[in-house]
Amino acid sequence: MNRVKITVLRRTLQEDLAAQYGVQGLGKCPMLREGQVFYADYAKSDGFCDEAWKAIYQYVFALAHGVKEPFYYCDWIGVPGVAICSCNDGLRPVIFKLEATQEQSTIGYTPVGD
Repeated sequence: MNRVKITVLRRTLQEDLAAQYGVQGLGKCPMLREGQVFYADYAKSDGFCDEAWKAIYQYVFALAHGVKEPFYYCDWIGVPGVAICSCNDGLRPVIFKLEATQEQSTIGYTPVGD
């Protein structure tokens, strides 16, 4: 299994929806910054948003395990080894670029056997 590079491409705000449904003063996501880079594989990187992880982990897992073809029958992303995903915040979604790497994953714990 290889590590996957996760880059924060954009923090967005759906201003019309935020004005109608959001709390007063709602802005772009305060948890992440554009240009931030994380690495993940079977587990979420420290400091990465839990909710965003829930939205993208299946793509990270696939890329970490060597998916070579573009996702979804080649009608989504045209670059092998890449996925562009967003978190599930409908008012202020964050857009991520996921990239397969050749960097081997390491287990950060000692497995316990019976």
